[in-house]
Amino acid sequence: MKWTNIIALTLVIIGALNWGLIGFFNFDLVTTLFNGSLFWVARVVFALVGLAGIWCVTMYHAVGQEMELRISKQ
Repeated sequence: MKWTNIIALTLVIIGALNWGLIGFFNFDLVTTLFNGSLFWVARVVFALVGLAGIWCVTMYHAVGQEMELRISKQ
């Protein structure tokens, strides 16, 4: 797995956990950690998570190729 995929997947997991906390407990961990004068860091984290999500869309292509290989081997 490429290092870009690992970083993107890690950021997507962070984003998913943050959204889960917001959904279940109305608690935004990223904004809480970087509140006040560091709020711009939270915005950068949110932007990176968004870009990582877009990057992870490209992983569907790899999943499709893997499925084709498994089907052709059977």
